[in-house]
Amino acid sequence: MPNFCAALNCSRNSTHSVLAFFRFPRDPERCKKWVENCSRSDLKEKTPDHLNKYHRLCARHFEPNLITKTSPFRTVLKDNAIPTIFDNPSLKRSNNEKENKDAPEVKKSISDSQSEATKDNTEATAKEISESKNGDGVDSSPQVIDEETLNKEYLKSLFDVVVMMGTQNIPLHGHSDKEPRSKSFTPSNFQALLEYRINAGDEFLRKKFEGSPGNLEHCSSTQLQQMLEVMENCVREELLAEVKEGRFFSLVVDSLVEVGGESLLPLFIRFVDKTNCLREEFVGFLLFEGDVEAFTERLIAEVTEKCGLDMQYCRGQAYLCSGVSAMKVKAVVARIAELHPLAVLTPCSSCSLNICLANTMTFTGVHLVMSTLKKLDAFFSKSSLLQNQLESAISIYYQGNEEKANVLKEACDSKWTEQHDTFEVAVDLLEALLLCMDSVHDNEDHKWSDEVAHNAFVISEALADFEFVMTLVVLKNTLSFSRAFGKNLQGQTNEVFFASSSLTAVLHSLNEVYENIEVYHEFWFEEAINLAAALEIPVKVPRLYFRKRPTPGEEIQPETYYKEQVTIPVVSHVIKELSDLFSENHLKALKSLSLVPAIMGLLKFNTAEETSADIYKDDLLNPDTFPAELHCWKIKWKHGTKDVVLPSTIYETLQLSDVKFFPNVCALLKVLYNLPVFALTNDKCSTAKQRLTTYLEDTPVHHRNKSMALFFINCAIKHDLDSMVEKYLKMYPDSEPSENRD
Repeated sequence: MPNFCAALNCSRNSTHSVLAFFRFPRDPERCKKWVENCSRSDLKEKTPDHLNKYHRLCARHFEPNLITKTSPFRTVLKDNAIPTIFDNPSLKRSNNEKENKDAPEVKKSISDSQSEATKDNTEATAKEISESKNGDGVDSSPQVIDEETLNKEYLKSLFDVVVMMGTQNIPLHGHSDKEPRSKSFTPSNFQALLEYRINAGDEFLRKKFEGSPGNLEHCSSTQLQQMLEVMENCVREELLAEVKEGRFFSLVVDSLVEVGGESLLPLFIRFVDKTNCLREEFVGFLLFEGDVEAFTERLIAEVTEKCGLDMQYCRGQAYLCSGVSAMKVKAVVARIAELHPLAVLTPCSSCSLNICLANTMTFTGVHLVMSTLKKLDAFFSKSSLLQNQLESAISIYYQGNEEKANVLKEACDSKWTEQHDTFEVAVDLLEALLLCMDSVHDNEDHKWSDEVAHNAFVISEALADFEFVMTLVVLKNTLSFSRAFGKNLQGQTNEVFFASSSLTAVLHSLNEVYENIEVYHEFWFEEAINLAAALEIPVKVPRLYFRKRPTPGEEIQPETYYKEQVTIPVVSHVIKELSDLFSENHLKALKSLSLVPAIMGLLKFNTAEETSADIYKDDLLNPDTFPAELHCWKIKWKHGTKDVVLPSTIYETLQLSDVKFFPNVCALLKVLYNLPVFALTNDKCSTAKQRLTTYLEDTPVHHRNKSMALFFINCAIKHDLDSMVEKYLKMYPDSEPSENRD
């Protein structure tokens, strides 16, 4: 971003000169002298603020003793500096008259200095004028660029650096988290990269930095925060353009995370894009505070105001929170469903149903089991040597059953803590896990680090607690009724369709368990006792109970305690949660999958989509013609496709070239496809959640930033720097880049 000298007959600019350029002073008297000396009569009517903002003089017009170089990149003027060196005869006469009044010694000194400076200035000016002539020997006019354009180029450089830092996951601040939060200027990483860019030849940044006072940096923290806000808006606008065009979408709220000292919930948007692929994109974080009503308003504001979407087109909701946060989020989801009945709550395809059900429980024992499973996953993912240690322990415990041992080893090679049969596998692995943890903790051959040995000790303490054993057994047995049902929900489209019909049987079985809870609990408690005996774990009531018991000294038997505190609460919670997850509208939506040709074929084309799809009649392009169109759709697949493989998924159906002749069917399938229960089309459509996980794993808590996380996760988005600058100037018209002050 070049600066141009405002002096008459001076064509110097920062692009072709290493000279410093100085803003006109804001002091009225001194500014007036600057204007008079540079012989620019057109500037006399301008205010000092205007001249300070838009005009500069190069260093050639100042006595050398008036200029100070405070650093390799900063040159400043003395407070009383007046430009006196100009190629202007009238100014020379004025200076000569002034010199005649001075003492001879002073006059001679000033005269010699002026003569030498004028000579240097004249030579340099002549050289530059010669260089600016064209081939015919005609002077070309010096290029004039207004200050607005120059400031845009400066902002563009700043945005470019921030975009690069975001996409490469470089924290804005330095590596010390001890700096006070009230620090006035930008953190060190951003500052260092700006200086590096200056050294690499960015004239725009260099000239802005040169003329600024010594206590200013390239960009204030306030301006940086404004830039981050503008960049977030640009990313969301680019990201959600297809959502707005397709109208319909679903919301997915992920697990609670810590970012910038705040507890936040990641928010994802699911939608069908122009190629009819189901995508999931990260759009930001929600502050997790306040009551349910306040949080609901915040979520709706995030979707409508920041994302620019209309909640009346929200067709699905899902959440992946756990424990206490899950209770509040569930209440928020229920409130949104009241306001928008078609925004149905569904399980999320990225999480197995049984894990989802367990995560929403707030019971102490369940929390112990789920947190321990997460620790196990993190523990064995650190090293293949630890995995080998576990496999050795499995071989020891299953010496006489090699087939079972191989099955468990194969399960351990996958994400077994996140599967439909997690609790069954955990029970089978419990003895081997405890042996493995004890071996690592003992560390007799000094094979493991202190950190690994300590983590093994923490996990072994949890595994050797009877509360853990009993809760694990109850979860295994209770969720065995929903295991096959949940697996089908994450299966092929036809399996999802038929799963909707099997929910009644699942709930019937669970209600039978609840009605005969005494019998079932007796069997489950005996199983837990036998498992604990094999591990030499004492059967006892948790220590916490004795601190909370209502009557001091009152005794309670372990069997009674675990029935009241674990078995009954877990069974009743699963029944209620399944009923809430699969509402009437949700089940109708799943039954509408009979529009998929392969499912129609399995049902011998004897379907009743009109009844199940009536909840979406307002989403159809022409509801009145839907019955006739549906009839033609069935005839097409029943009689016109002999020896043809019928499309078996919504995606395959939407890819058909002639689906456009069935606009209502096409519209209904797209609406259904938005529901979070359906798996994303391919791995490319699910990178957002993977990149969020990567960001959280790779970035220390005190280095995390909401805006930078958004840029990193959506790094594939095209960033238009010009658009960012325009939006910035529009949103913050009174905000100016760091100014050069003399």
